[in-house]
Amino acid sequence: MSFLPLTEKARRLGACLALVLFSAAAGSVSAQSLDIPSKKWGLSFGNSKEFTGLRFNFRDRGVIRITGVNVTLWTPRTLGEEDDSTVTGLSLGLIPGAGRMRGVQLGLLGVAGNRSIAGVSAGLLGVGAGEDISGFNFGGLGVGAGGSVAGINLGGLGVGAGENVLGINIGGLGVGAGKNVTGINIGGLGVGAGERLAGISISGIGAGAESVAGLAIAGIGVGGRRLSGVFAAGAVIKLVDDGRLRGVAVSPFNQLKGTLTGLSIGIVNYARRIEKGIQLGLVNIVRENKPGLRVLPLFNTDFR
Repeated sequence: MSFLPLTEKARRLGACLALVLFSAAAGSVSAQSLDIPSKKWGLSFGNSKEFTGLRFNFRDRGVIRITGVNVTLWTPRTLGEEDDSTVTGLSLGLIPGAGRMRGVQLGLLGVAGNRSIAGVSAGLLGVGAGEDISGFNFGGLGVGAGGSVAGINLGGLGVGAGENVLGINIGGLGVGAGKNVTGINIGGLGVGAGERLAGISISGIGAGAESVAGLAIAGIGVGGRRLSGVFAAGAVIKLVDDGRLRGVAVSPFNQLKGTLTGLSIGIVNYARRIEKGIQLGLVNIVRENKPGLRVLPLFNTDFR
């Protein structure tokens, strides 16, 4: 019995395998993808539109639904308002993207969802979606969405959303939203919301919103129109005209241009009026008190 050299056997085996693969995928080549053993599932190379399994493509275009492991180099050509694709599973690449992304998304540069991203996402530059982001998300520069961001979100520079930010959010510079920020929020410079800030808010410089509730701590100042909770700042706590503070304010200067219901502790305390509250400090001013009782040392309260 004679035996072929090992290298010759390998060469012939490779040639046979290539022939089998070519024959099995002949019907798929016209669709710009090579799919094994089926055009719907298995192993795919190229721009398959609907596939389940392990898929490799340089750049997606016109994708409908992918389930499994999707490896792409760049963002989809159709990433925009017309992109309604759904990718579920594990997405890998420089900037993996789709209309809707579900599962685990890891991008060497970033992760881009036209509509939404849900699950675990990480990008050295950032993670972003046109509508909503939910789950655990890390962006070297930031995490942002046009709609809402929810879950645990870490952004090297910031975490932001056009509407709401909810959960545990940490931004190197700041955390902010056009409407509401709720949960545990930490910003290197600031934490802010267009409407309501609620939960635990900690910032190096400032924290503020139209309404602030919970615990807010800032290196310089905390401000808003409606403050409910406990507030501490290194310089000032500011209540705008006709606002109301319910709770405790602690800072060198508590500038409450509205109503204080609670406790104000500082070097200088100012309030337009007090209802069921007290000021403790070196200089305590209640503008609407009776003459002679408007400015007092040590403490002041409602003497109207």
